[in-house]
Amino acid sequence: MDFYDLIQTRKSVRRYTSDPVEPEKLERVLEAARLAPSASNMQDWRFVVVQEEKTRRRLSVAASGQAFVALAPVVVACCAEDDGHIMRCGLPRYPVDVAIAVDHMTLAATAEGLGTCWVCALDPTEVSRILSLPDAFKVVALLTVGYAEDPNPIAKHRLPVEEIVRYERWNR
Repeated sequence: MDFYDLIQTRKSVRRYTSDPVEPEKLERVLEAARLAPSASNMQDWRFVVVQEEKTRRRLSVAASGQAFVALAPVVVACCAEDDGHIMRCGLPRYPVDVAIAVDHMTLAATAEGLGTCWVCALDPTEVSRILSLPDAFKVVALLTVGYAEDPNPIAKHRLPVEEIVRYERWNR
């Protein structure tokens, strides 16, 4: 699939078939995360892949009760060590690095014919407890992965580029 078609096709999926995700497809999605850029090349992200139904149900409860989290055949907990590093722009490094890796995974999953949903409505303390994360690690997001019940692309309602892009300065 052409890269721009891939971007156009990617959508948030909240209804999955019961079909399992093939291990080789999941590995390619995780490899996309591994290859993502990170600030100072720290590669501080870590991922916990959850396929066990009982744990997915518990994560669903921790994700504000969103039932689709339990119904996705794979849930990836996207985490990073919070070493307190603040980038020069004033933002903490770890959530930015994780976000870049998650975006790589969503695009790779789309290329593999899989659907994803990036979930941030969650209780990070509860997710950490369920997954037995070390104290230094913070949960940034959950990523559900599976085959979309409706694989058809959807119309994307986005602002026109003229409304979101400025050249040289804000006011011209």
